[in-house]
Amino acid sequence: MIVVALVPFLLGVLIGWGGYLGWRERLPTDRSAGVRTSATLRSEEAFRLANKVAGLPTLAGGAVGVLGGVAAFFVPNTVGTVVVAAIGLLGMFGLLVGGGVLGHRAALAVPAPAAPTGGCAGCACGTGGCAPVQPAGTA
Repeated sequence: MIVVALVPFLLGVLIGWGGYLGWRERLPTDRSAGVRTSATLRSEEAFRLANKVAGLPTLAGGAVGVLGGVAAFFVPNTVGTVVVAAIGLLGMFGLLVGGGVLGHRAALAVPAPAAPTGGCAGCACGTGGCAPVQPAGTA
């Protein structure tokens, strides 16, 4: 039953650490951690703000997971251990999802970066792609 108690504990530590890094604005964008939606990935500022907003609920979720794992370790029977560990996991993931939703909404409030101007504005030339232009008479 030690393994059952370790699952929410270790996940709580991992999620709590990610929440702490997001809250302190130290979460790197090049990894797979943090709130990663279309709104948060459109700019560095949106990613930073979203993970700062989501950081505190995520940190709290990690704490719930750790506490659920510790509590599950001290329950004297198998059924109780599984129930307490499951409650800890559900609480942790509930706060994690809530933080992600809050972070996504915060990222939506950040203005989208300006589109490039001049030229064909990033290969959207209206020709259906970025194929090089062929001189007339060649195929």
